[in-house]
Amino acid sequence: MSTDRSLTHRAESNPEKIQQRPAVAPAVDIYESADELLVVADLPGVTQDRLAVRVEKGELTFEGRRTEAAEREQGVEGLPDFRRSFVVPQGIDSEKISADLRAGVLRIHLPKSASLKPRQIPISAS
Repeated sequence: MSTDRSLTHRAESNPEKIQQRPAVAPAVDIYESADELLVVADLPGVTQDRLAVRVEKGELTFEGRRTEAAEREQGVEGLPDFRRSFVVPQGIDSEKISADLRAGVLRIHLPKSASLKPRQIPISAS
């Protein structure tokens, strides 16, 4: 094992700089139907190219950054980003999750797996 501590000393003397922007958790509405859960969030000033939606290890996360034009429109610089996470409930088909963004409103569709959907049981006569 080496006793060279040059990497440790370098890290201590010159820490990595990470750009941290403030973020807020936007209010969301969650609707449930027989086929899906629908998450709706208002993200004013966010465009599709500045939005990320992902599912990882059972957690749904979306992050959006306002455009500079939106900041100028509102007359404020350095507006916070949007960031929100949810635990994906059991029975959601995570391979079929979809999202769309229209006029600053994000809609995330979480389809239920077939095992959770109500179904009619046929009755046979004997």
